Amino acid sequence: MGNDNNTEPMESTITVSARGADRIQDGHFWVYRGDVADGRAEAGAVVRVNAPNGRFLARAFYSDRSQITLRILTRHDVPVDRAFWRSRLEQAVSFRERLDIDATAYRLVHGEGDLIPSLVIDRYGDYIALQALSQGTDRLLPEVTGLLVEMANPTGIIARNDPRVRLLEGLEQHVTVVHGDIPDTVAVREGTVEYDVDLRRGQKTGAFLDQRENRIAAAQYVSGRTLDCFSYAGGFALQLAPHVTELTALDISEDATALLARNAARNGLSNIQVRTTNVFDELRTLERMGETFDAIVLDPPAFAKSKSAIEKAISGYKEINLRALKLLTPGGFLITCSCSYHVNEGMFGEVILDAALDARVDVSVV
Repeated sequence: MGNDNNTEPMESTITVSARGADRIQDGHFWVYRGDVADGRAEAGAVVRVNAPNGRFLARAFYSDRSQITLRILTRHDVPVDRAFWRSRLEQAVSFRERLDIDATAYRLVHGEGDLIPSLVIDRYGDYIALQALSQGTDRLLPEVTGLLVEMANPTGIIARNDPRVRLLEGLEQHVTVVHGDIPDTVAVREGTVEYDVDLRRGQKTGAFLDQRENRIAAAQYVSGRTLDCFSYAGGFALQLAPHVTELTALDISEDATALLARNAARNGLSNIQVRTTNVFDELRTLERMGETFDAIVLDPPAFAKSKSAIEKAISGYKEINLRALKLLTPGGFLITCSCSYHVNEGMFGEVILDAALDARVDVSVV
């Protein structure tokens, strides 16, 4: 008898504990190593997940390194094949199309939110940047790339697989062009604002796309003299400058401030003053000088990238918010942000309250 070289590899089965089964049935996407009762699989494989009694629960990505051993893909007993992935991608793209987003740069796939755990896909005009953050999506990358080429026909696709979280999966950090070509900068539009992004070296996949709606909304509240702290390439500054008399943008990165200056010129915004400086130090200096502003934006990088950093992060957030509140004119607006996963909304609200009490100012949430 001859061998059938087209035979699919046998699916591995992972049995979870009763607690793990409850988590899956309650809608959780992750099962931790402590709730895996039996079974092993290849790194990044799609596995069948069974309850202790052998009943089918789900199909999931398997990781042999991460504490997150299983990332749930579907609770239906269906094959996870190319058609499955194409359907998931089509659903994600269709949803964005229905939103009628007034921008050429936006998130196409947001991991668990689009039922493709640990995969991020961002669109930047004719280009796509993606991140595979687990063994499962790393193994899936060639198939996802092929599907994106078929569905979106991008000029280029870049894998921004440089986040440190990949190390927890035993994966290398790297940036790789996986299709076509990627230029040094890509021009995108957000509302009426145009700006350049660096898909190879820029933050996240190139820009902070998750703040797009907030940047546009903030324009309703600003006027007069405005201070934009941790401005990076000008996401807030470019949106706010047309509504204020003058805007000072601060960032510690010379590359970021140089890009911001170019973006300001691109949009004909002559009222933006860009300074390369340590924001913490500059806020203290501005206070000593008696400077005041009608609106201040605080959009710092994540201060708490792990639970162990929460206490230090809380101190940092309080410091910058306290200084900013002291610089605000009466009736001024503070637009303050946190992108630290480990600092939740309640904790952040307490930070602002404590800062306001120490600054001896009354504040209202608008």
